[in-house]
Parts: sequence; structure tokens; C-alpha cells
Amino acid sequence: MMIKQADYDFAILGHFAKDKLVYGNVEQDALGGAVYYGGLGISHFHIRTAVITRLAQKDFKYLTIFNENGISVYPQEADFTSGIRNEYILDNNLNERICTPIAFAGPFELEQMPDITTKIFHIGAIMAGETSLDLIRHLSQKYPKVSLDLQGVLRIRKNSELVFKDWSHKKEGLKQIHTVKADNVEAEVITGEKDPKAAAEKISEWGPKEVLITHSDGVMVYVEGTIYEAPFTSKSFVGRTGRGDTCIANYLVCRLSQSPLESIRFAAAATSIKMEKEGPLAIDYQMIIDRMENQ
Repeated sequence: MMIKQADYDFAILGHFAKDKLVYGNVEQDALGGAVYYGGLGISHFHIRTAVITRLAQKDFKYLTIFNENGISVYPQEADFTSGIRNEYILDNNLNERICTPIAFAGPFELEQMPDITTKIFHIGAIMAGETSLDLIRHLSQKYPKVSLDLQGVLRIRKNSELVFKDWSHKKEGLKQIHTVKADNVEAEVITGEKDPKAAAEKISEWGPKEVLITHSDGVMVYVEGTIYEAPFTSKSFVGRTGRGDTCIANYLVCRLSQSPLESIRFAAAATSIKMEKEGPLAIDYQMIIDRMENQ
């Protein structure tokens, strides 16, 4: 039975992850997932935020970080906690990585979804299988604005690897979605277009009103036939993991009150600062505004 809990400005759904990050010969444990980087990475807005996630009961202890930051968390118990081993290619911006699945927490159960209200509902799955087309339909009927990270429908587990594969339900699924987030690789996988601008235009033809695409140099968003762009200005890339999650969460929340151009500039500035330090973005609002002014 679903019990009404509260009203929110932003809700984000996805697996909480226990990852491994590999840089050359150095391997380290890290927490992860869009709920982690995206949910915590908008704390500077001081808005009502909810996280809906799945993980093993023994790992519920990690969820206290959300409560400590004023975020409501709605966990579903699973047999395992998801995780990915991210091995980065040591180029100058850590833009390439080899991703290997460690564990998978299984699909979200519709009957366990909290009956909340929210202005934006972001589906931030880390790999395919977390959400179904039926769940996407349900969310799009329930909430005024639903966004989707394409990673969560394109990145599939195949034996001991994570590989990208086109989404067979893309035309049906994307017509339910208001805002789509992808990186340039994911955009090419789903459209066949190497040019991110051409890919964004094609994705928009399938239904989404706004299409955000990140790449090594920055981020762009396609809205009503117009492209808006902003550069990343990071001085280092030690916090590369969580780039896309930080970017889309900041864009979505800023977009509640600002134009596409201002929102993409804000998201790029926030993401640039995040990539200079490991972990979720944890700074005040003015620091992001200051970085925007120097873009």
C-alpha cells in the first residue's frame, strides 16, 4: 500500500552504488549513483528533495548522509547493492573509462514507490534493468515533468561487462519524457549521429522537449529548435565520476525558475567545480555564480 509522505521540488530515482574507482595502479572504494551525486549535488539550492533508491538492507547505514543534508530518502530493500568498477584511461581529462558491473540491486517495484508529489521527477538509473517501460509510463502520468538519463536504458550488463545497446522501446519511452540527459557516446548509440547537435535534434523528434548532452569540453541543451552551450572550466578532473549526474540535477533545478541559457551555464559552472574534487558537489550557491561569471 502506498502512503502519502510529503511534497517536494525535486525527486530522483536510481540505485545507490558501492563503486570502485581505478586510476592506473590505484584502486579505491567509493559511493556512487545519480541519487548520490545528483541528490547531494544540489544542496546549495536548499529545496525540498527526495531520493528513491534500492540497495541491500545491510547498506542502509550509508543513507544517513541524505538525512544529514535535509534530503528525504525512500529505500527499497534488495538482495544486493549495485556497484560498478570504473577504470579510467589516464588522458588529460579522464574522459574515457572501462566500466565493469560488480553487483545489481534489481528493478524498482511499482507497488513500493512512495506516493509523493514533486515538480520534477528524474530517473537516474545507473544501468538498464532498474526501470521498466511500465514504470516510466506510470511516472509520466503522475508527475508534471519527468526527466531520464539515457545511461539507465542503454547501458546493459553482458556477461562481465557493461556495454551500450540501443533502446528497443525508445520511441514509446521517450514520448513520455520531458527532459533527456546523455553524454555524446550515449547520444550516438540511440540516434546513430556522431554530431551531438544532430543527435539532440533527432531525440527531440521522439518527444522530449529538452535534450541535454555532455561531452569532454562542456554541455549543450536543445530546446525548441535552439542550441544553448556552456564550457567546462575545471582546473583538474580528480572528481570526474558523477559529472553527468551533477550536471543534469543542477540544470533541472535551475530550470524551475531560469531560462535554458542561464540554466545550462549554471549547470556547467557547478559541474566544473565538482570535477575538481572527489565526491558530490558541496559548495554554496555564490561560488557557482562566481564561476559562471568567469566562463
